[in-house]
Amino acid sequence: MGNKNRFSPFVRQCYVTGAVCCNIIGHGCMLGFPGVLLPQLHQPDSPIILSKEMESWIASVLAISMFFGNFLTPPIMGRMGRKAAHYAVTAPVMVGWIVMILATSPEALLVGRILHGTSMGMMMPLRSVLIGEYTSPHNRGGFLTTIALAQCFGILFVHLVGSILSFQLTALISLFFSFISLLMTIYSPESPSWLATQGQYDKCRKVFIWLRGDEEIPELDKMIEASKQLEEQQAKQGLKEIVSIAKKKEFYKPVLLMFALYIMLNFTGGTMFAAYSTRILHLLMGPDINAHFWMVALDTQRLFFNIGAVYVINKTGRRTMLFATGALCAVSHLAQAAYVFAKTNDLLPFDSIWIPGVLVNLQVLSVAVGMVPLPSVIAGEVFPLQYRSLAGSTSLIAISIATFLALKTFPGLISSVGLQGTYVLYAGIIIAGLVVAWFLLPETRGETLQQIEEHFRGERCEPEHDKELEILNGSEKKKMFP
Repeated sequence: MGNKNRFSPFVRQCYVTGAVCCNIIGHGCMLGFPGVLLPQLHQPDSPIILSKEMESWIASVLAISMFFGNFLTPPIMGRMGRKAAHYAVTAPVMVGWIVMILATSPEALLVGRILHGTSMGMMMPLRSVLIGEYTSPHNRGGFLTTIALAQCFGILFVHLVGSILSFQLTALISLFFSFISLLMTIYSPESPSWLATQGQYDKCRKVFIWLRGDEEIPELDKMIEASKQLEEQQAKQGLKEIVSIAKKKEFYKPVLLMFALYIMLNFTGGTMFAAYSTRILHLLMGPDINAHFWMVALDTQRLFFNIGAVYVINKTGRRTMLFATGALCAVSHLAQAAYVFAKTNDLLPFDSIWIPGVLVNLQVLSVAVGMVPLPSVIAGEVFPLQYRSLAGSTSLIAISIATFLALKTFPGLISSVGLQGTYVLYAGIIIAGLVVAWFLLPETRGETLQQIEEHFRGERCEPEHDKELEILNGSEKKKMFP
């Protein structure tokens, strides 16, 4: 782990977060890849011919394999550690890119996408857990926001490169992000939280101080104490404890919350834009626009909004950000639906490309600043240490199902109810998700992971917790609820 005094704890936290984000950039490339792959396969000289049914499967099969990938990571995370799980994530994504590069048939492309989805599903329970356990409470929100930033950059990168190069060369370049992540992970430490659960307290203390410095020792002491109590409970209760997990408030409340947020995330428009961006833009703005230009421009704007979100989310309450950006997203969907309806029925007194341009930019703003980054931030904070792997994997069932439904049904919805009807439906799903979050989401900004767990369990924090948080954040503890 190098010389203790060579780099500051913040720089070390940046490094370990960077190792995670490099892999996520590769996963962003995977999400955006159909946006360049499918148009190239529609060219007259394409060596691979796709049917419309196969086209929708190539876009959506990622979500099915994501579902199964979710269940592969928790056993590795729990038994072998977070670092070993990160290694395991990298293998299928690299093999998947190689298969896509060498593909000469639709079936080979499908196999590559299945491998990609498996890797992405494996990464989802891991990424928020890793960053949440590596980073300090007062920087954790910003670091967790980089998950969405990295994914957004990957989508922009693959759309930009794929607009210039063939899909084979684009896949080859995209492969290197996961390779770089693999090299960085080799020189990253194991998670101190996992070391504590394994009873390796001396090594846990050493890694924690390497990552955080000496100022956050109170959180370390509480984490080790909680791990020792957990070890005693497991030794006494064994299988009875496992059976009763689902009945515990600190388990089922965060899981229900994340179910709602993950479902909402997939219907905000970000998922559809990654795979069907050119089709959506033609439906919204007209058949004569330069869809590739608008696609890259919106991806670039989303990237800059994501960069701003790293700062904003770190300084703003989670509830405030979620409800503000969620309301903006729902309104932008309804406004776009109204515009398309009015245009289709010749109800507009005048028309301009800038009307849908402004509306789609508002949607991108809401997606980039809140709707996409916030679920990852919240997932890294709300799951209890004892059930972190299981709870994370269980909640990700929702994102797998929602991603598949969003991508697979989008072409059918467009054909049956048009873009306007599709966006009205999506706005309703977003509003329903916000209602669930209103009742289940506490304010987690600035709280230690132990304090958040105590909140879901229904326990009141002791007065000394406030003093510890003042040491961690340099400010008074804020209340859990706004």
